[in-house]
Amino acid sequence: MEPTNRNISYSITQASDMAGLSKQVIRKWEDRYGIVSPERLSNGYRVYSQAEIGTLIRMKNLIEQGFSASQAAEFIKRGGNNPIAAKQAAEPQPLMTAYLQALLAEGSEGAELEMNHLLQQAYHSASLPEFLDGLIVPFLREVGQRWQDGRWGEYQEALSSLVVRDFLIQLRRNFQVIDRAPVMLGACLPHERHEIPLHILALKFMLQGWKTVILGPSPAPSAIQSAVRQILPQKVVLSAVTMRAFDENSRILEELDEFAAGHPHIDFYLGGPGAVAFAEGKQLKAIRITENSEAVL
Repeated sequence: MEPTNRNISYSITQASDMAGLSKQVIRKWEDRYGIVSPERLSNGYRVYSQAEIGTLIRMKNLIEQGFSASQAAEFIKRGGNNPIAAKQAAEPQPLMTAYLQALLAEGSEGAELEMNHLLQQAYHSASLPEFLDGLIVPFLREVGQRWQDGRWGEYQEALSSLVVRDFLIQLRRNFQVIDRAPVMLGACLPHERHEIPLHILALKFMLQGWKTVILGPSPAPSAIQSAVRQILPQKVVLSAVTMRAFDENSRILEELDEFAAGHPHIDFYLGGPGAVAFAEGKQLKAIRITENSEAVL
């Protein structure tokens, strides 16, 4: 069989294998929803074109994104190109919930381009706070849960996180702030690589008119102090989601607190589950431990 030949026909067995659907489901969709009209041979056997197999695959993908079969069929027959908007119109629900379901479906398949497209659609469909708190945060929380309980592998978790991180970085690059704006410096602690919470917080700062500088994951041990001296920010937000930074250097919190005490004109914050757990019961001079990003803002 030559897949580039658009005139080639496939038996229902071949169509079933190519679309990942049972023969019974294909017949049901044909009879009930009329999304495909296969040719009938003289012996009564159905044969399907490549376009019809593509339609079956599209129907399957829409259902996996949360459409009912009837909604998916209606959307396909109308020739729509924005399934999220169609689902919202057909079955009202919070818009970000629809995007969340779609992102999880595409993340499960490792579909990077589709995830980027959904993020762009969602960003242009809502305010930035709604996009961040209504989609990005719940998506990352669900990604972590699926990885922990074994529903997703490392590839799915890593790819989904990278797609979100890169999208947030692009948003920050395109965000315009005035030159004389106050500056917030954000940094993971050394050996800490979970930088996405900082990008989310930075965007919220930018909404309030701040410039933001993010050092990125796992900076060098002296990079934070050096950046503070050079940039002279009004606020410094440090993050440790895991305990890795404290396992590598048990005195890092003490060292940073001493440094912060030497800069009383700068507000220093440290957040993240790892930081909160490690700092419990410790008396700090200058760094404020926080579990709530709103307190930092």
